[in-house]
Amino acid sequence: MNFSVSNSLNKTSNILNLISERQKLLGANVANMDTPGYQKQDINFSQVLSGSSNNLETKLARKFDGGMVASETSDEPINAAEELVKMQNNSLLYTVATRRMSNIITQMKTVINVGK
Repeated sequence: MNFSVSNSLNKTSNILNLISERQKLLGANVANMDTPGYQKQDINFSQVLSGSSNNLETKLARKFDGGMVASETSDEPINAAEELVKMQNNSLLYTVATRRMSNIITQMKTVINVGK
């Protein structure tokens, strides 16, 4: 198994960015729910994360589908409660990703300290 710290950091950073961007879009959906002609938007992760061997990325890909670009969804009315639940789920995913980043940094510190 080939472990690359920079690769893991980059992947986790990309996941954090995706989750953050999704949170912004979900907030915009709630803020614009009464705006005439506004179509709700969302980011779906499976195309971005497809083919990934990382367990966290695989779980995220299963949780969301679609691409990295914000996509307009159907013309159905925005359900504020549904959007808020999505925001809460997204927040939990962000917590998991930040813990992963913290674990990577801790592993790097351990390797540096052991190597002294």
